[in-house]
Amino acid sequence: MPIGRVIKAYNSFFYVQTNENLITCKLRGKFKKKQGVYPGDCVNIGLLPDGTGVVEELLPRASLLKRPLVANVDQVVLTFAAAEPDPHPLLVSRFLVLAEWSGIANVIVCINKCDLGGKAADVCALCESAGYRVLLVSAQTGAGVEALKAVLAGHTTCFAGPSGVGKSSLLSAVTGRALQTGQVSEKIRRGRHTTRVAELLPFADDSDGYIVDTPGFSAMELDGIDEQQLPALFPEMQPYLGCCRFAPCSHSHEPDCAVKEAVAKGFIRQERYDAYLTILEEIREAAARRKKY
Repeated sequence: MPIGRVIKAYNSFFYVQTNENLITCKLRGKFKKKQGVYPGDCVNIGLLPDGTGVVEELLPRASLLKRPLVANVDQVVLTFAAAEPDPHPLLVSRFLVLAEWSGIANVIVCINKCDLGGKAADVCALCESAGYRVLLVSAQTGAGVEALKAVLAGHTTCFAGPSGVGKSSLLSAVTGRALQTGQVSEKIRRGRHTTRVAELLPFADDSDGYIVDTPGFSAMELDGIDEQQLPALFPEMQPYLGCCRFAPCSHSHEPDCAVKEAVAKGFIRQERYDAYLTILEEIREAAARRKKY
């Protein structure tokens, strides 16, 4: 029974790359009822006489990125634009929280369109203060692309971020494969969606590596995160957790809070703390709605 990796899932078809070729597969009924199969999953397939296949078994996963759903990713590159569209600190923190929540150890921030100037320095300072590595690149001029390739080599990397920031242009630059790109809407200053489904692309310079192009989205609901989990999803808060006067501490209104003291002293940036409070309130409101209904 051949083993392969799901490269793309689209309209109930699963495109599985084996050592020999790419096979179009469907799922056994048990998968439809019990569990999902997502791009990045390793599977056993049964071959049919017409050359297509059936997914017979889902092999154990190392990780699962929750939104977009991609399995067995070992690093995430969160891509933002220096301008067009301008990055917002809250949106940046939302993506960072999502990546941390997914349990993928290596999270890298990539700021594209640095040739436009914009707010690259602001986003860089915000992310580096939280301990993230930041790459400054321009798909248009090629600046920083080689450094990005070096980061991708030998890994299965998910590219995620708001629409319109140039993810597809960056992936075209590092894979040598032309991908559909779009323009930023002049009316709402947000990107139009160009990538429709998550897809694993072989990394041009490394046969063992993949990169994952994902559908862009500009708003996220972090459903499933408990408010007790949230502080640990901000890496710069972790040294202060457990040091507050009260336990548990929400780090919002309690006195003698080590996190709030770190914010006051400048060890945690105010924008990140503000994002934490906003997300905390959203989690509480969602929990209240679930309890009510």
